[in-house]
Amino acid sequence: MSPRWAPSKGTGGKGAGVEGREGAGSGDGDRLLTARLLPGRRRLLARHPLARFLLRRTATAILLALGVTLVTFILTNLVPGDPAAANLGQRAIGDPAIVAQFRHHYGLDKPLPVQYVTYLGNLLHGDLGESQQSHQSVLTDLSTAVPATLELAGAAIVVSLIVGVAFGVVAALRRDRLTDQLLRVISLLGVSVPTFWLALLAFYIFFYRLGWAPGSGRLDPGMTAPPHVTGLYTVDAALAGQWPVFWSAVGHLALPALVLTAYTVGLLTRFTRSAVLEVLNQDYVRAARAKGLPARTVLFQYVLRAALVPVITVAGLAFGALLSGTVLVESIFAWPGLGAYAYRSATTLDLPAVMGVGLVVGLVYLTVNLAVDVLYGVIDPRVRVQ
Repeated sequence: MSPRWAPSKGTGGKGAGVEGREGAGSGDGDRLLTARLLPGRRRLLARHPLARFLLRRTATAILLALGVTLVTFILTNLVPGDPAAANLGQRAIGDPAIVAQFRHHYGLDKPLPVQYVTYLGNLLHGDLGESQQSHQSVLTDLSTAVPATLELAGAAIVVSLIVGVAFGVVAALRRDRLTDQLLRVISLLGVSVPTFWLALLAFYIFFYRLGWAPGSGRLDPGMTAPPHVTGLYTVDAALAGQWPVFWSAVGHLALPALVLTAYTVGLLTRFTRSAVLEVLNQDYVRAARAKGLPARTVLFQYVLRAALVPVITVAGLAFGALLSGTVLVESIFAWPGLGAYAYRSATTLDLPAVMGVGLVVGLVYLTVNLAVDVLYGVIDPRVRVQ
């Protein structure tokens, strides 16, 4: 690829400089003169398209986050049912004074626009409201539930990326052979089997029948959680040097993470196989092989680098889905994560908690999409040029 600011091939000397200035009215010359005239930070942005792109995406993410709060607030208040009736007992709901006090305490007696403005004001100060089921700050509840789900989803996506990408590459390189057929059947089973049914089956076989896996929860009964640093028991236990707690956390994490891995591995295997097959037919891959480059070099430097772009997109969406859609798996394994918290909040019409969960899920997807866009530029230089 030729340099972006290549000198003009004119008559040379002074004439070349004049020709370059005359041609600066359009194309690269225009951008060159603009970059020279822009001071400081604007000049830096002009020289780095990726920085401009990240700033635009960050501004868009802020607007989308505001939209997430609005949509979550509207949909939460459109749910049929009375939060007072769901949280108060049968005797208390018959007392108008108690019901009025409950509505006043949680701001439910105000008009919806006033409630939303109040919610945004509190949100700017880091206040997500008070949970009607736990009677403590929603932020405090989420600080315990989110790390638990993050640990579970993080372990699942790491294993899924390693296994799924490896399976997809092997299936593509062994196209239409026995290995390819077996891996395609495995991926089809992983995508087709319902996750909740697989969780029940795995819990019954490996815990109840064989006793290979520990029970539900994040730690063995009677074991104290490690000092809170990140909220991830495996990381916190390793940082504190509490290795019995670490291995207990790993043992409780393994089975639910593998259950979540089954679907994601099948998805990544299919997408990786298709992406690798498409890249293998490109002209530059054939040229690299014709030059006599080793097969390993062609695979890792030419094929995989180009094939990973669509795979990263799928992996990012899968990770967001794991963080927000582990309700049934967390319920089966009694995992105190975001899914279980969202389920309890929805069944009791805990509006502040439901809005807090919706905000977290929306921010997760925005963050994952931004990270995926950044990885595009890291993996594929063509994205950086554009």
